[in-house]
Amino acid sequence: MDLDAFTELLTPRGQRALAEAVEVVGADPVAAATRLRRSYDAGLTSAALTQAALRERAKAKFGADAALMYFTPHGLEQATRAEAGAHRARRLAGTAGGTRVVDVCCGIGGDFLALARAGCVVDAVDLDPLTVAVARANAEALGLADRVTVRQADAATVSPEDYDWLFADPARRTSRGRTFDPMAYSPPWPVVLDLVARARRACLKVAPGIPYEFIPGEAEAEWVSYKGEVKEAALWTSPAEGAARAEGPTRGEGPTRGEGPTRGEGPTRRATLLPGGETLVARGAEAPTGPVGRFVYEPDGAAIRAHLVGEVAEMVGGRLPDPMIAYITGDEPFDTPWAARYAVEEVLPFSLKRLRATLRERQVGNVVIKKRASAVDIERLRNDLRLSGDKSAVIILTRIMDKPSALICHPSPPA
Repeated sequence: MDLDAFTELLTPRGQRALAEAVEVVGADPVAAATRLRRSYDAGLTSAALTQAALRERAKAKFGADAALMYFTPHGLEQATRAEAGAHRARRLAGTAGGTRVVDVCCGIGGDFLALARAGCVVDAVDLDPLTVAVARANAEALGLADRVTVRQADAATVSPEDYDWLFADPARRTSRGRTFDPMAYSPPWPVVLDLVARARRACLKVAPGIPYEFIPGEAEAEWVSYKGEVKEAALWTSPAEGAARAEGPTRGEGPTRGEGPTRGEGPTRRATLLPGGETLVARGAEAPTGPVGRFVYEPDGAAIRAHLVGEVAEMVGGRLPDPMIAYITGDEPFDTPWAARYAVEEVLPFSLKRLRATLRERQVGNVVIKKRASAVDIERLRNDLRLSGDKSAVIILTRIMDKPSALICHPSPPA
């Protein structure tokens, strides 16, 4: 879809074509195209069918808003999930110091929509003219055009010092696909850091796997997971003014409002769980090591990324079977949103022959296999086990004090 085709899609005729395309989403593509071609030319037909398909895919991220919004394929892929955007916008809007925001690399607008709904006034920019047109259409479609302006510009030309906040979500795709190297972001990391250095306050959305050495020392790094899956990280800084230390709940009491980023010798670390909003802040807790107990806890990925395994272990009164691996064990069944719990039935030195024999004795025919610090290929192992039986189990492959081990478990859900 090019800019001309998208512009036509916004006309009354284009809206009729889009409405008809929505009706045939999921139908045979040839039949759907044939139906629309009876009334519309090939360009408009293609644009309408593409947009209808993107709206259907976007429901997972944007819910009911997806039916009114516009997308590009790359824009939808990189767009912030609505719940994550709303969490970040509430936090930003709740911080003292003003809510005039410049959103560089705004994409299709997922973040500025959340910011506007939280009460911010947003100046959004993007370098791509089609993306700008899509973002502007989204602001209008959701009734937020009075709080958002969208214009075409290079992020490097923006003056962040003119705003209360800089928000940046640099593109993480190249011609070769998704990139995990911040130096390959668009704009590149040095340009982003220059903008941050000139901003009063800044929030950067980055990939959750960002190497720690790229995180500014004065930043607070927040990893966010949604329903147990790590989705993104955000770096909060206020280099122009200095920042007050964030004081948030540490045991998941609920979302923190109005806290600012923190300053210290290294990045302050935080993890947040959505949709519940629980947040956990690093306090330097260190977990002891010890033998496997009655239960194994698997910390949420956001806590692992934020190096908060010690805090989770403290929460459940647990210890680490291996000091280098993020599994926690304990003897009591503590409930926490920060970790999945499994009851341990047996601990074995890893051996295919022995594991297969043990599962047969237990009549286990269905397994969920998890691993950490194990080189075993899960699918190959599943085939090699040749399972039969009517019982289920969870197999955890890991190291225990450097020895490859297999834990036979079953889920132990919260009471």
